[in-house]
Order: sequence, then C-alpha cells, then structure tokens
Amino acid sequence: MPVTDTLCIDGVWRPAAGGATREILDPADGTVLATVAEADARDADAAVAAARRAFDSGPWPRTPVPERAALLRRVADLLVRDREEIALTESRDTGKTLAEGRVDVDDVTAAFRWFATLVESEPAGRVVDAGSPDVHSVVVHEPVGVCALIAPWNYPLLQASWKVAPALAAGNTFVLKPSELTPLSTVHLVGLLAEAGLPAGVAGLVTGAGDPVGARLAAHPDVDLVSFTGGLASGTRVAAAAAPTVKKVALELGGKNPNVVFADACATDDGFDATVDQALNAAFAHSGQVCSAGSRLIVEESVRERFVAELAARADRIRLGRGTAPDVECGPLVSAAQLAKVEAHVADALAEGAVLRAGGGRPAPGPDRPAGGFFHSPTVLDRCRREMRVVREEVFGPVLTVETFRTEDEAVALANDTEYGLAGAVFSADTARARRVAARLRHGTVWINDYHPYLPQAEWGGYGRSGTGRELGSAGLAEYRETKHVYENLRPAPVRWFAG
Repeated sequence: MPVTDTLCIDGVWRPAAGGATREILDPADGTVLATVAEADARDADAAVAAARRAFDSGPWPRTPVPERAALLRRVADLLVRDREEIALTESRDTGKTLAEGRVDVDDVTAAFRWFATLVESEPAGRVVDAGSPDVHSVVVHEPVGVCALIAPWNYPLLQASWKVAPALAAGNTFVLKPSELTPLSTVHLVGLLAEAGLPAGVAGLVTGAGDPVGARLAAHPDVDLVSFTGGLASGTRVAAAAAPTVKKVALELGGKNPNVVFADACATDDGFDATVDQALNAAFAHSGQVCSAGSRLIVEESVRERFVAELAARADRIRLGRGTAPDVECGPLVSAAQLAKVEAHVADALAEGAVLRAGGGRPAPGPDRPAGGFFHSPTVLDRCRREMRVVREEVFGPVLTVETFRTEDEAVALANDTEYGLAGAVFSADTARARRVAARLRHGTVWINDYHPYLPQAEWGGYGRSGTGRELGSAGLAEYRETKHVYENLRPAPVRWFAG
C-alpha cells in the first residue's frame, strides 16, 4: 500500500479524492516522517455512505455476539504480534518514549479483550415483570448505527481503541478520523481489523483535518453518533454541528487536574519520596500532553518549601530527548504550534508573578535532542494564584503550577475551583481523610495515593466542561447502544376502549 493511500473506504485503501497529501513530522527533529492522504468532505461522505450500507444491509450488526467477541480477541492477538512495530510508530509519531508506546499498545490490547468479555457475558435481554402472565416484556440493546469516531493526537491508538472496541462489540459500523498530526498507528489498527476478518465497510478511515473532515462527520445526517476526544473549543463545535440532527454525542474534552498533597503524606522519608515521585509522574508523563495530567499541585503550606524544592530538583534531572533513544524519560512536544503555546503560557505566568523553580524554556540541543525538535524543559511554577491563566487553562505541556492550602476545606475548594472535572488525586497517610476528600472532589476519576492508572473495567470521563458521557466500563459500551422495550401480548383480545 503506497504511504499516501491512507483512506480506507468500503474495505479499499485509496488516496484522497482531491489528491491532497499531508506531511507528518517527527517532533524530535522536525523532519518528514511520512506522507498521508489529506481527505476532504467528499471522502467523509463516501466513508459514511459505505458505513451506512454496511450497517443497513451488511452482516456485522446481525453477527451473533460470540462471533463479534471472537473478532475482538483476534484483534488483540494481532496487537500482541505487532507490539514492537506499533510502539515504535507511536513513539516516532507523537514523540513519547518507546516505553510509553509499549504501554499504550498493551492498554489497547486490554481494551479489546475487556469489551469482548463484557459483551459476551451479558444476558440477551432484561425481562420486565408486567404484572400479568399473559404479557412477555423485555428490554434489549441494539447498536446505534453509524458512528463517527474522532480521536486526539496525544494518545492516537489508545483513544481510538476506547471508541472502536465498544462500537464493534455493540454491532455498529464507523468512520474513524485520527488527528491530522498523529495518524500512523491508527492506519495500522484499521489494517489489523481487516486482517482479523471484519467485513468490508464496517470500519472506515479518513485521514485529514478537523475542518473540513471532522466537521462534516459531526454534521452528517447519516451519522447516528459522534464520539470526540480533544480540546474544549473543538468539542463545542462538534456538539453544535451534531445538534440539528439530534444524534448521540459523547465528548471527552480534557481537564485541569488537581493533585492535593497533605503534609501527613510526607511525614516519613518513604512517604515523602513516593509523593514527590508521583507528583512528577502526574505532571510530566508524555511531556504533560495528557488530558488527566496532574498539572495543578495543591500542597499543604507546612511542607510546601521542602516538597517544591525536591520536586524542582528532580524535574531538572529528567532526561529529555528523542523518544526512541535509550534512557530518555521525556520526549518532545507534538508540534511547533504546541511548543509555542506552552512557551506563551510560561511567559504569561512569569509576567503575572509566578516564581520559576525548574525549567522554563527550551533545553540546549544535545546528542538525543536535535536542534529542530519541539522540546520544552519540565517546568515548575511556584507561588501561583487561582486567577492566573496558567492555573485555569489547560496548557497540555510539561508545566506544573503550585498552590498551597492550610485546611482540608480550603484544599477541596481549590481543587474544585475549575470549569473542568476530569481527574484529580489526594495524597494522605490518613485513610479516612483521603476518602473523605475524594468523595468531595467533583472529578470523574479520583486517585488516592497514586496518579494515572486506569482500568478498562472502570468508566472514564469528566464533570463540567470535561465532557459528556463515559468511555470504558459498562457505560462505555452503553454509549454505542440504543435501548428498546419489546412488549408482547401473549393472549390478545379486544380492549373495548371505544363503544363503537
């Protein structure tokens, strides 16, 4: 398959209708990594038409559940087979370390296996007691139809799998649009679906920009559901485009996530070490390009100075470089535009009075850091205030802000003082207090004495402007279903409601 034939429509790999292409850049040095097809609205329409035919008259929606589950497991086996190749692709495309890429592939594999197990273990329908032996009443679940799945650039394969696996498990067809910045692992995944035996037309792929491709998918009258993961501004446009056709919409729009550290978590040397380490992990994994990144450190005033000093010292020692290089701990940002955005946030924060404790800008070039790469040093900004833009807006880069509190109520108030509500954490040696604070946090995922782990069995999503709906868990499957009540009268007779 020529590299530019990255559209998959009705089971056929092809170039864009208009012949346009896009160069995919290696964020470690700015060189061209690959060239892909640049779709437009015509390609989106063709992909939707194929998915519509596959749903309305193809075999997949009527395929028995055990067979659908078996296909998902075959995909998981193929992911295991291609683990190193896909992880390398993900590392080069996004800039993340190769180790992170491997973890992503393992998590994608787990998602496919989880949804296979979930859909296979469910009862065929829920019998409802109608209060009469002459009535059989059952609630069943059916696929929504044609789904538009729009994935982000930071976890292209992982976030795509959170949509693709439940969509297929439920019996839907779909058109998948990866980010125009990082489409390469998604191309590989769609190839694996075909290899696993998925019928032609069930899985469509269009590589191209959000406008016009994503916008057309969201507005398309033959699309029954749109699932979008990305930024708040783009998500609101997707919701507005979908509204006239009243299609189902699921949105995951990021967060500005608090990491609350109580002094008692640092009372012992081991506790202090673990809590500092987790704060680094929370803020700087994948260079902070994580929707659930713990970018807001909210630490008890009595331990602030010791904690921030150690945190900043360790941040300055993070090994920054090309994700595929040995011993590198943090890779580049995804693009020059993202680097400029992060630099602007840091400059604004310093102008507003934040105190720089670590990082602050681009590192010097080195053996694993080419001069053309989009690198930014892990940055710690102390003495931050709630009104600062860097505290309130999602930076999506390696920038950690520090705020302090004196009481539990103040900690909770600070943590909840955000328009987002995706994730948060609380660190405390007092189990009762940790659980009490977790219960008060208005965030979709709350970790206690940990940061970042998730389970495919547990729902993922946020409160407030972090989005609507949930991915993963049983609710993640429910997003891709319609619920139908079938009421059967076993002994029909005249009702005699009307005298005539």
